[in-house]
Amino acid sequence: MKMIVAIIRDSDNDAVSQALVTGGFRVTRIASTGGFLRRGSSTLMIGVEDDKVDAAIQVLKDNTTPPEEASAKRATLFVIPVEHY
Repeated sequence: MKMIVAIIRDSDNDAVSQALVTGGFRVTRIASTGGFLRRGSSTLMIGVEDDKVDAAIQVLKDNTTPPEEASAKRATLFVIPVEHY
């Protein structure tokens, strides 16, 4: 079991959350602000089985909009093993 922590732009939140739910993933959204992406952001926590990690990441890639600035990111992801928790 893995926990994906995805920090995305607020503007992408609805599309990404809906796509994840439609794809059978469970999502918890935490409103976040601050300097991590230097704009309004949302933190999504997605618990997935090991064999579904790549599918969840693909949903994130497919549903985030490309940044306008060359140095900006679509999202920041952390994949954390949580078997023992």
